[in-house]
Amino acid sequence: MRSYETMFVVHPEVVGDDFKALVEKFQGVITERGGEIVKMDEWGSRTLAYPIQKLNKGTYVILYFQADPQMIAELERRMRLDDKVLRFNTLVHEKGLKLSAPEKEKPEEGETAEA
Repeated sequence: MRSYETMFVVHPEVVGDDFKALVEKFQGVITERGGEIVKMDEWGSRTLAYPIQKLNKGTYVILYFQADPQMIAELERRMRLDDKVLRFNTLVHEKGLKLSAPEKEKPEEGETAEA
């Protein structure tokens, strides 16, 4: 399986349960076909760089996942058919996903860490 990252922009009027259902729908497309969701980031509502369908705002979502290449065509087909998705883009991570946890704060010089 390969590692992928898909970012999509959702219509700004899709909120609450409708938004969660939309994201779960696309996660379901991945998992139904043997893929594995690694991480999901919701960036929230942001101003778009340029208007899309006369809209200036959109909600950004990024899915990091592992799947077979054939699954990408189905995922993108479903995103293309859904009117709630303004734009989407899928990237292949050639060297795999390297998602790291945030670093722990290191004590400054002269301070000791309590155990």
